[in-house]
Amino acid sequence: MAGQTTAKNQSSNLTAHVERVAIVGAAGQLGRHITQEILKSGKHTITALTRKGGSSKFPEGVKVAFVDYDDEESIVSALKGHEFLIITLAYSAGTETHNKIVQAAAKAKIPHLMPNIYTADVVLNNKAIGDETGMGPAFRPLLSEIESLGLAWTVLVTGLWYEFSLACPPDWFGFDINKREVTIFDDGQARINTTTWAQCGRAVASFLGLKKSPDGDNDPTPTLQQFQNKPIYVSSFMINQREMLDSVERVTGTSDADWNIQYESTAKRIKDGKAAFAAGDSKGLAKAYYSRVFSPDSPAIYQEKLHNGLFGLPDEDLDDATVIGVNMAKSGYTPF
Repeated sequence: MAGQTTAKNQSSNLTAHVERVAIVGAAGQLGRHITQEILKSGKHTITALTRKGGSSKFPEGVKVAFVDYDDEESIVSALKGHEFLIITLAYSAGTETHNKIVQAAAKAKIPHLMPNIYTADVVLNNKAIGDETGMGPAFRPLLSEIESLGLAWTVLVTGLWYEFSLACPPDWFGFDINKREVTIFDDGQARINTTTWAQCGRAVASFLGLKKSPDGDNDPTPTLQQFQNKPIYVSSFMINQREMLDSVERVTGTSDADWNIQYESTAKRIKDGKAAFAAGDSKGLAKAYYSRVFSPDSPAIYQEKLHNGLFGLPDEDLDDATVIGVNMAKSGYTPF
């Protein structure tokens, strides 16, 4: 976004930014990166909400609030006094816990939050993919509830998480790192936007460093207010599967000859994934969703909408990110 003042260049004497931030899921993979980057900024106090009796560890400098998600008052009490709420829950948590947190946030009078919607642009704009995969119908009611309670939301559109997806079973990016097997979707040339967890964290931290509102009608500097009930678009790489495989081969010192490379149409994978999910296999949803995102009909691309420049986000090294994904796979990482 050429010509706009970046968050890093804002003067400290402008309208105050958010100071008190609450995070649900601060010990999770995405939540941990967000928390670390917010701490690095030194601009905010952070409260991590966690279940009573839990064993999660948090970085020094993070205040911990133990809550009972079946006791609304305990959530309200933990959230009071905060200006912004970030929710990062495992998708397996379902919507009930998310709804309880949002309702408590309204009673605690938190004006603005980032809901548990971190995905490709399938909820707000690319509704075809969202509707076909069930992601849109699942997530849009979360936004409607936030608005009905008089709160503002900002969704972080991340595309598919890069290192996470690379480390996951072949239902995700098609890779089995440990077996050196990969299934290429169609011809492997469809590019999509992907984002690393670290880049997500930097984006949120920079976003929270914005002024809350402009200094008058002619103030050109970016603010939180301009992102109320709107998405933020971030990305690390616009990449296809062939480029992913090239990177994996570079960091592992292998070549195509060392890999079992197979090809399968996205149409077949979508069909098979939906059937598997209907039969109770949760990986089927990932297979259908990821294959649809890569579909040549309308791949999940939002490159022209990126806010990377606005937030001063760095260009990342693909192979560095690939190393993280490969190491995750070698350590036995599983999304469930």
